Formats: sequence, C-alpha cells, structure tokens
Amino acid sequence: MHELWYAIVAVMLTAYVVLDGFDFGAGALHLVVARTDSERRTLLAAIGPFWDANEVWLLASGGALMVAFPAVLASGLSGFYFAIFLVIWCLVLRAVAIEFRSHVAHPLWRSFWDAVLAFASMLLPVLFGAALGNVIRGVPLDTGGWFQLTLFTTFRPTTPVGILDWYTVLAGVFALVALLGHGSAWLAWRASGAVAERSQALVRRFYAVIAILWPLATIATHTVNPALLAALPGRPVAWLGLALAIGGIGVVLWQSRRGHPLGAFLGSCAFLAGMLVATAACLFPVILRALPDPALSLTAFNAGTTPAGLRVALRWWLLGFPIAIAYFVVLFRIHRGRAVAPSEGEGY
Repeated sequence: MHELWYAIVAVMLTAYVVLDGFDFGAGALHLVVARTDSERRTLLAAIGPFWDANEVWLLASGGALMVAFPAVLASGLSGFYFAIFLVIWCLVLRAVAIEFRSHVAHPLWRSFWDAVLAFASMLLPVLFGAALGNVIRGVPLDTGGWFQLTLFTTFRPTTPVGILDWYTVLAGVFALVALLGHGSAWLAWRASGAVAERSQALVRRFYAVIAILWPLATIATHTVNPALLAALPGRPVAWLGLALAIGGIGVVLWQSRRGHPLGAFLGSCAFLAGMLVATAACLFPVILRALPDPALSLTAFNAGTTPAGLRVALRWWLLGFPIAIAYFVVLFRIHRGRAVAPSEGEGY
C-alpha cells in the first residue's frame, strides 16, 4: 500500500505540473506575446476557463500527502514555512490579477495587473523548481524528522544548506524555462491571431534551450545526489519516464516545425510528465532526503500511515479521482477551439 500511495502522490503532482504549468507559462509570457489590450485579453481567454480548476490538483496533492504521509507534510510545511508563504502570495496575486484586470477600463490599471500577473507567474515556477531541488539535494532533518532552513548560507549544496544554493537556483531556472516552453505550446494551440503566431515562434526556441539545460541539470543532480542516478538502471518505471521525456522533446520540435500546435503541446506534456515520473521512480522510497545523514530520511515506509488507513483512503480516492478526470474532460470539451478576446465588459 505504501508503494501505491507513493505512486498516487507522484501522479497527482505530475498532473498539477502539466496542467497548471501551461497557465504559469502563459502568464509569464503575458507581456511578451501579447502587446495590445485585445491581445492580452485573448491570452487571458485562453487560460481563463482552466487556471483555477488546475490549481485543485495542488490541493489534492496536499490532501494525498496528509492522508498517506502526514509526517512528510508536517515536516515540509514547518521547514519550508517562508517559501510556502511566498508561493501562497504568488498564487493569490496571480488570481487577483486575472480577475481584477478588466474591472476598470483604464490603461494604468490594466498595465499594473498585467505586470503583477507576469511577475507572479514567473516567480512560481522558480519557487516550485527550487523546492524540488531541495527535495533532491536534501534537507537537515533531525532524529525527530524536523528541519529548519535559512534562505541561503554559503550558496553551496553542502551542509549547512539553505533554501537557495547554486543547485536549487539552477533547478528553479530550469523549471521556469520548461514551463515557458509549455505555456508557449499551449498558446500556440489555444490562442488566436498574433498571440498564437508569436507563441508558435517561441516554442522551438524554448525547447532548444531546454534540450541544453536538461543535461546540465542532470549532471548537477548527480553531483548533489549520486544515489538518484545510481538507482536508474534498476528502475523500469524510471526508464519509461526517461523515454517519454526524450520522446516528448522530439515531438515538440517535430510538430512545431510542421505547424501542428496540438502535437507540440502534447509533446510538451509528455516531456514534463516523463521527467517527473523518472525523478520520482529514482527517488523511491525516499520522499524527503536527509543531510548529512541519509539514514534519517523520511520515506514512504517510515513516514506513511497504517496500511488500514491507506486502504480506507484508497477507497475514497478511487471514487474522487475518476470524477476529477471526468470534470476535466468536460471542461476541455466545452472550451475547445481557439480563444478570442471577448467584447469589452464581457469576461476577460
């Protein structure tokens, strides 16, 4: 049961990154690919029906952690207290910017909220990427499973560590570039007019950068956590994820060159999902790695709740997960087709 719930949490976090990732990327590109008021309202119309629904996967992932691995959630919320508040503020600002922008038809008002949306959408991938970097690198867990982190120390990924060092910053930058590519692929598919054309031109550029940064990030990961890549040969699921990620990059470059935005977006989804699946498979059973003593790490076995509790939770998950999938199928079906800027005073 612990292995199954580890996989469930990994799947739900992957769904969050793939789904909310495209509107993070689109928001970060807000001031780049949309230059007039009408174009910016077109961009917002492309993500408007989806962004708040996508955030539900973050809450669901937190709920799954609370049910299955409460010690990990408690330790993470305590240790990453400052970083979590930054994430919450960015999520709030992003939501307010989307909802408030068109309430007043004044250029200064709209320009302010446009900048807020771009800033919050750009900072969130960096924060989430740095958080994943902390999980991979490790945190200073004590014998009770707790830790505290300052913002930064020596800026090296060795004890004493902080939230930020050269590795976690690299992870944050890589996450930002990956989601910029994902967001541009989404806009090339779902936006219209000049927004779609500019986004289409950016897809291959971002993925060319990703193809360079990914090996560098992999080498850096091996430097800070050699055990992760050492586990790869014996993890078939990790090989599957790796193949999916590599194939995803190839599909993005191929389909974008042929002018097929849907294929490019699906390739981008495959890249993000494959990369996260491979990472989770190589980390298993570790959920929160301890530094300097890996023996203190929180794992799927020592941080999980009882098998009986996991069985009860699984029944509820099997009920709720198909409903969530069905909701998203209906949502995408209702809002299929390219988005256009609504009339002034209507929607975004």
